[in-house]
Amino acid sequence: MNTGGDDLEDDFVIDDLVALSGDELEADDKEQSPNPVLSDVDDNAPEQKPDAQDAKQSKKRKLKEKQKQRKKLKLAASVDTDANEGPSLASQPPQALVEYLASMQAKTKTCSNLSALELEDMRIPESSIADTSMWDGSRTLDQLVKFITETLPSLRTRLGQKSKSNGSPTLLFIAGAALRVADVTRVLKDKSLRGEKGGEVAKLFAKHFKVAEHVSYLKRTKVGAAVGTPGRIGKLLSEEDALSVSALSHIILDTTYRDSKNRSLLDIPETREEVFQTVLCAPKVLEGLKQGKIQLVLF
Repeated sequence: MNTGGDDLEDDFVIDDLVALSGDELEADDKEQSPNPVLSDVDDNAPEQKPDAQDAKQSKKRKLKEKQKQRKKLKLAASVDTDANEGPSLASQPPQALVEYLASMQAKTKTCSNLSALELEDMRIPESSIADTSMWDGSRTLDQLVKFITETLPSLRTRLGQKSKSNGSPTLLFIAGAALRVADVTRVLKDKSLRGEKGGEVAKLFAKHFKVAEHVSYLKRTKVGAAVGTPGRIGKLLSEEDALSVSALSHIILDTTYRDSKNRSLLDIPETREEVFQTVLCAPKVLEGLKQGKIQLVLF
């Protein structure tokens, strides 16, 4: 049974400088403004000393700044990262993404008992994260081919070349569910990416297929791209000679896509655990990331 190709039926990190809208600022100022009636000067009231007035105004300004800062942070945390509804998380520059990935990694069960030094050793380096912040299109499947062509030209070139060894993809695309894997696979089969010589695009997920079937398929097939769930990809990476990283140059995490519960790949505890522990922190993969041989892309 051929478990790749067409075997499946086709049936916060965000910039701290988050701009508040004019209405929000106006509303904030109104909240802090003293009651006009109470603020009128009372001719019979004792005159306040200049120092006391300055201190009172300074205290008000500090309070207003603190409230504005809290509002900024709250707004930043509530930004929807879906590409169709707001700024995409994946569109942030590497220095922001590395902190986001570190925060997600720290949430995994494996990392919960590690020391700061051990966590640092497992941290995904900023130098390994591809900068795709210049991409101004949407991060949806209908734009994936164009996204790769324009922001990852070296990957585009490599996808058009057949691997010298079986089971050695140049791209790992990690998605959260089997149906999403099938959709991505169809897109990556586009001839404008693979040309006539590119390797096969493998679908790798647990539904319908045993690990042994995928191992057998990979050992006899030249694969250009492997699309799969993190659990199955992780198992195949750990299987001897099943999924090789010898030609691996890029890993794409499908972080913008959200499921029916509005959760991304790294929002779901189970898939988050698998992404970090069985894929990104697999010894050979982490070594490749640290050495700059593998680039991590958030799509």
